[in-house]
Amino acid sequence: MKRTPVYIVLLTVFIDLVGFGIIIPLLPFYAEHFGATPTVIGLLTASYSFMQFLFVPFWGRFSDKIGRRPIILMSVFGSFISYFIFGLAGSLTVLFISRMLAGFMGANISTANAYIADSTSFEERAKYMGLIGAAFGVGFMLGPFIGGVMSKISYGAPGFLASGLSLVNFIFAYFLLPESMKEKSHQVRRVSFFNISVIREALRKPAIAYLVMVYFFYTVAFSNLYVAFPLFTGEVFNYGAEANGYLFAFIGLIGIVIQGGATGRLVKKFGEKRLMIAGVALLLIGLTFVPLIETLSPLIVLIAILAAGSALVTPSLTSLLTKHSEEGQHGSVLGVSSSFTSLARVLGPFWGGFMIGTVGIAWPFYTGSIILLAALVLAFRVPSIKTQVASDNLEPN
Repeated sequence: MKRTPVYIVLLTVFIDLVGFGIIIPLLPFYAEHFGATPTVIGLLTASYSFMQFLFVPFWGRFSDKIGRRPIILMSVFGSFISYFIFGLAGSLTVLFISRMLAGFMGANISTANAYIADSTSFEERAKYMGLIGAAFGVGFMLGPFIGGVMSKISYGAPGFLASGLSLVNFIFAYFLLPESMKEKSHQVRRVSFFNISVIREALRKPAIAYLVMVYFFYTVAFSNLYVAFPLFTGEVFNYGAEANGYLFAFIGLIGIVIQGGATGRLVKKFGEKRLMIAGVALLLIGLTFVPLIETLSPLIVLIAILAAGSALVTPSLTSLLTKHSEEGQHGSVLGVSSSFTSLARVLGPFWGGFMIGTVGIAWPFYTGSIILLAALVLAFRVPSIKTQVASDNLEPN
């Protein structure tokens, strides 16, 4: 594939994730500023993902029909508006509006993955999915760091910066990002916002159904951290938004090292399925032991384990989803997958806040470990690519 479009997509994902990462470490403290309880903080965090759950399948299928470029442009411009509202927020209600609008327009990452799937060979796909993950990691490293530092000015200031970055992102993509689809999908005749048949069609292959459920359980467990981790470090270490920004930046750094430099070689040696299983296992270990520690050094080690697990799971799952899906349907399959992971990000933060408010600070981590056990069992059941291809060839036309 040509390198120029790939680098533009990577730049788009990078700038988008810087903006997103700026918000992550300060959102719980911003909400507390307006009197939110842990449960309400969980709902606020989940509101973004709830809107993605409803609308990302539509955007994915729509991108199969009209192309990836217009959907990416729409999503980036929506981020610009939502972050601007976030910066202006003077109440908890406005915070909810800003995050729900961001979720409604949030089709950027799944469409970028579909863009890469359109443009890469079957053999190179995991490598380029890893580069998307690396761009994600760089953005997620710098974003929390910037957000944590800027939170000393005000909680709204990082939102204005994220808004400005999204506007720059839109300008770059508008002038430099070409369309990746040579032909629009002829199988997509009608696109509606709520179409259950899209989900049924995407999940008709057992391999895709297993992968989507692994992604779902993994995301429920990991998204606990968006609420539980800042509140845990606040209670145990007395850390605020700035210190949590540094810790989230460290997670991003680990992701860069693994996804940017090692994913391609690891996939060639072990394959996506083994990397997916290893990633889930590492996350299980990390979540289990985090609530047991009381000093910084073991916390850093466990953060590294969690980050490494996530860095292995995400590109492996995404690559496997595209390899098990048909040409011209990557947007639909990835859209459905993103919808389920968005639902998981609704349940995870809400569950984390609820557990902290009703049982205790350790329980989001313990229950997350149990959920990851289910993900690990399902990961072992995912068929290999060769097995699935042979099975498909036996199906009547």
